Amino acid sequence: MPSRKPVTAEELRAAVAAVVPWLAGGAEQPPRPALAAAVRASLRTLEQDVPGHTVEVRVPPFAAVQCVAGPRHTRGTPPNVVEMDPRTWLDLATGRTTWDDAVAAGRVSASGSRAHLGEHLPLLRL
Repeated sequence: MPSRKPVTAEELRAAVAAVVPWLAGGAEQPPRPALAAAVRASLRTLEQDVPGHTVEVRVPPFAAVQCVAGPRHTRGTPPNVVEMDPRTWLDLATGRTTWDDAVAAGRVSASGSRAHLGEHLPLLRL
């Protein structure tokens, strides 16, 4: 698999800044390209900050990454999967909500013994 260009802090901040009004309660969802850019940049940042292949983090329909050190998963459905919608992911990535609160509210689907990302979030604070 080709390596991806690292996401800089400035690129992450710019991508997420484009969707902040929506995260802050704005009624209108941002344009799909802006939302996709924010999700992808923040997931790639998680992948960079917490390298590994033990947990797959999915934010459909935009992206999925593998992270967290430990046993490498190679085929089929990984044993540790985290999935959520884009708003929940961006709320977690920016510290607008905590991992425990999002899980308790049913906003995150997490399976597997290593599928807990709370210690790695937020990725940035706005």
